[in-house]
Amino acid sequence: MNMKKRVLAFVLAAVMIIGMTACGTKENKDSDEIKKTAEDINIAVMTGPTAIGLVKVMSDNEAGTAANNYHFNVYGTADEISTGLLKGELDVACIPCNLASVLYNKSEGEIITAAVNTLGVLYIVETGNSIQSVEDLRGRTIYSTGQGTTPEFTLRYLLSSSGIDPDKDVTIEYKSEAAEVAAMLAEAADAVAMLPQPYVTAAMNQNENLRIALSVTDEWERLNEDSTVVTGVLVARKSFLEEHTEAFESFLKEYKLSAEYTNENVEEAAKLIEHFGIFKEAIAKKAIPYCNVTFLTGEEMKKQISAYLQVLYDQKPASVGGKLPADDFYYQSEK
Repeated sequence: MNMKKRVLAFVLAAVMIIGMTACGTKENKDSDEIKKTAEDINIAVMTGPTAIGLVKVMSDNEAGTAANNYHFNVYGTADEISTGLLKGELDVACIPCNLASVLYNKSEGEIITAAVNTLGVLYIVETGNSIQSVEDLRGRTIYSTGQGTTPEFTLRYLLSSSGIDPDKDVTIEYKSEAAEVAAMLAEAADAVAMLPQPYVTAAMNQNENLRIALSVTDEWERLNEDSTVVTGVLVARKSFLEEHTEAFESFLKEYKLSAEYTNENVEEAAKLIEHFGIFKEAIAKKAIPYCNVTFLTGEEMKKQISAYLQVLYDQKPASVGGKLPADDFYYQSEK
């Protein structure tokens, strides 16, 4: 082969490679695009951190640019959401992690988990300077929310792991909503509470003597190198997923981008958070960096949730519904 032919062959080969790369790039780009499926989906969120990562989807939905027709319902307690899911009135919901396992067992596999949306957001706060370690909680009254869900079992685990009997050595008083706990902190001179963000920030704004004494996540990770506190997850009805897989996949893509938007655009996200009645903008702006908004799916989701549920199960099987969920509890994307 002479020199001219060699050069021509080389050029042709290069053109083919570039063409193939371009096709591959376009194909990858297309696969990442969110398909407009325009189906009706009923979604429940709770006031608090688990709703924060969804606000961009909520905004797009309001503007009519979302992939589906989302009907968002904001609730103050998890009990209302549980009822709606089990009755089939809700399709998708953001709920505490352990509750997802409870509902999976109660519904015999009808409620499954698709993503982790919030990691550790719980903090021990006090009006004073007496709490420096978990041991310092001994003999105190602790106000908290979330009886029967993630906060209760997480607190009980931290206490018992530190040699403190949650039923004898402390008094835990549960309130139905975090706002009630914040009110108790404002009234008492030496109150101790466990609160999630952004309620911690809201309470500190109202009471200059309030301080963060302990990060529950830090205390958990000192005890467990291989797991962390999984606060909130995204669940869905299995029958809904089977009938509307494509629409749900589009929602998952939107949710991922929305969580990223919240973390990367704090001021804009804070405005949306107030717009949708979740929290005041000024508080949200301060709290977002501490809310651990995330979006984990697939194997990483399974790894984090299963490790967390195992710790809860070992402490009290009822906290996860009597038994650990099987593999079909974890939704695996078909995309």
